[in-house]
Amino acid sequence: MTNVRDLTIDELEYLIEQKILEVLGDPDSGLDLKEEFKQELKRRLENPSGRIPHNEVVSRIGQD
Repeated sequence: MTNVRDLTIDELEYLIEQKILEVLGDPDSGLDLKEEFKQELKRRLENPSGRIPHNEVVSRIGQD
């Protein structure tokens, strides 16, 4: 058995999230995505050139 003091923050957060889902259930379970959302998601995934790397975003924000 693992003690809480031996867990990393990420491990503890994961365990808490899993326990909440176990007790309350997944609120998004069974929901359908709208067709327009699916199409937009597909378009964005097929066109990765529109993505900006995280470090570039941080750099741009830091220059303002």
